[in-house]
Amino acid sequence: MENSNFRPLKFVFFGTPHIAVIVLDELKSAGYIPNLIVTNPDALVGRKQILTPPPAKVWAIENNISIIQPASLKDATSLSELTKTDWDVMIVAAYGKLIPQWLLDAPNHGVLNVHPSLLPKLRGASPIRSAILQNIRETGVTIMKLDAELDHGPIIAQLPANIPAEHWPVSGSILDEGLAHQGGALLAKILPDWIARTITATEQNHTEATFCAKIDKSMSELVIDPSNLPSGTLALEYLCKIRAFDVWPETFFIHDGKRIKIKNANLSADNTLIITRIIPEGKNEMDWYSYFKSST
Repeated sequence: MENSNFRPLKFVFFGTPHIAVIVLDELKSAGYIPNLIVTNPDALVGRKQILTPPPAKVWAIENNISIIQPASLKDATSLSELTKTDWDVMIVAAYGKLIPQWLLDAPNHGVLNVHPSLLPKLRGASPIRSAILQNIRETGVTIMKLDAELDHGPIIAQLPANIPAEHWPVSGSILDEGLAHQGGALLAKILPDWIARTITATEQNHTEATFCAKIDKSMSELVIDPSNLPSGTLALEYLCKIRAFDVWPETFFIHDGKRIKIKNANLSADNTLIITRIIPEGKNEMDWYSYFKSST
């Protein structure tokens, strides 16, 4: 049924990676097309260091949307595109920069954020990966109104993710996509009521807040003896890290002085870690058993 509260909005979308594009697709499917997309500058990518536009820029070009790519949001005078229009709302989804106060005050209905956790849990830079790392299956998405503090603003709507126990832990890339779709759809659902002021935001319970740190490559190494893979609690901890880091930074261990990257793993019926696919240093991806059989 068509939403009687729907009307075209003048809004800015801040986002950069692929998950931001998923949110844009969900908004577009509900009839919400941004007038302007703010994304990070093009970056050098890969071993050949090719200058590459961020996914949100590619989406903007494909959909004929105006784009700006400021290196910083600190100076309002240099960002007239954000100040010359009477914006209804601004939306942030995986942008990668903090939104300064002058922007928080600019739109008529504030700045909304799609955050992939059930706030106040897992505030910070890596809520999806941290949920997997910490074995927190009860995750989901939050639509919040941004304020000056990190992931601190009042909550407009939340939706838990329905992840069956038998599918946990999921890979980080899968949870990325699932929560981006869920968050974009939830945002599109609440937008008309938010603009009509028929729903309100509720302050978070800040005493229950937890925080997550930025993921770093230094967290990637596992201590593994190929002849005696871990079991029990340690096996689950390792599997959570392997799944959380599936795209980046990925996990590895050192064997006979060589770096072995882990591409796929599971748990056996008796909760022993089973590693199935690896990339040994200097080789292509291969089967775990084939590599260690040939190396003995």
